[in-house]
Amino acid sequence: MGGGSAAKDHPFEYLAASAMAASINYPLWRASAIGQAGFRVTASAVPAAIGGIVATVPPSVAPFFYAFAPPYKGMTAVISGMTWARAAIFWGSDRGKEVLRASFPSAPSSFHTILPPLLVSTAVQCINQPIVRASVTLQNPESNLANTREALKFIYRNHGLGGLWHGTSAGILKTVPKYCTAIIIKDYVESVLPSVDPTSPTYNTDVLIRSAAKSMAAGVAGAALTNPFDVIRNEMFKENKSLVDTIRSLQKELGWRFMLRGIGKNMVAVAIPIACTIFFTDALIQLKLEKKRSLEGGAQEQ
Repeated sequence: MGGGSAAKDHPFEYLAASAMAASINYPLWRASAIGQAGFRVTASAVPAAIGGIVATVPPSVAPFFYAFAPPYKGMTAVISGMTWARAAIFWGSDRGKEVLRASFPSAPSSFHTILPPLLVSTAVQCINQPIVRASVTLQNPESNLANTREALKFIYRNHGLGGLWHGTSAGILKTVPKYCTAIIIKDYVESVLPSVDPTSPTYNTDVLIRSAAKSMAAGVAGAALTNPFDVIRNEMFKENKSLVDTIRSLQKELGWRFMLRGIGKNMVAVAIPIACTIFFTDALIQLKLEKKRSLEGGAQEQ
């Protein structure tokens, strides 16, 4: 990201971009988690002000009303977790690619591109898993748990320490391919798009348009290919079953259609934050570089 600028020079921009994307995405993630976990949203589970609306809309639409309505359970933990996780994955992947290229210049480009997100996203998923499970558990409209701390205590009390990492296998199967796919598509689109003319009067706008194109492609690809793993993971959280038993149960109940459950919400909840993170990172780096050029130009004039 950053139009060829080294990732090691811009860690703050990656973190700030991830924070912005996570803040925008929270209610969309909430609606997606509810839909994929199969939680039921009833009129009694939402604030009275929108209870009448929820009672009349289709069940597939109700989670969006619930997601945007208070109380926003687990919001701080979700946004914080998403922020550091995406920043670590995207910065670690871009920085890792730079290091591998310098250390192993003769290795295939696929090695430089795939290995960093593979390792970083796996580590991030394992570290973040307790917060992810607690956050999804909180989104059940029928749950009386008030916050992430209570959810963690509830899971530990009922399922032991291992219960906090229940669903890690499905989480890795979902997270790692998603980010590997997104980063591969991002790098591929960036390589095939025409370069921006630095002398163009619309240079800054052209750079952002180019970034928007690769960001949208990466977000959509990452979301579409990994929806089944989201469904499996969230069902494991809800039913506390093993990976194999969860797949069997879903297949028995829905057939292979379960792979598409909640895909509409997931396309919104996953594609948007990935695209926003990439785009915001490029925009912040571009802003920083433009400010630096302006300062250098002013110093030369003096």
